[in-house]
Amino acid sequence: MESKRQQKISSLLKRDLGEIFQYEGREHFGGSLITVTKVNVTKDLSIARVYLSLFPAKNKNNMMLEIKERTKEIRWYLGNRVKNQLRIIPELEFYLDDSLDYIERIEDLLDKDKPKDNDQNEDND
Repeated sequence: MESKRQQKISSLLKRDLGEIFQYEGREHFGGSLITVTKVNVTKDLSIARVYLSLFPAKNKNNMMLEIKERTKEIRWYLGNRVKNQLRIIPELEFYLDDSLDYIERIEDLLDKDKPKDNDQNEDND
């Protein structure tokens, strides 16, 4: 369970990283929408695990590799934003959050199993 300090830092990092990806991501990541869905900070506040949702990315794994290659640059932007609030900027670890894809697959499977409305209306007549 996260402490209040961890929760506050997580929300601060989530907000600022979201803005960084919104403004800097346009020119670096080909106009893809990158959303920070969750940030977990370790107890010693040295590592932040950042979960990202990518849309519309044709190859999400390549996009994640590109983001990971720019980790130092992203951390530098983050440091400039939160320098008055944090003494040490945590190391950033990026992970792909594919929960939206998972939810979409489940909805597609459920829709596939639903009987069509037209078939039900014909049976009732």
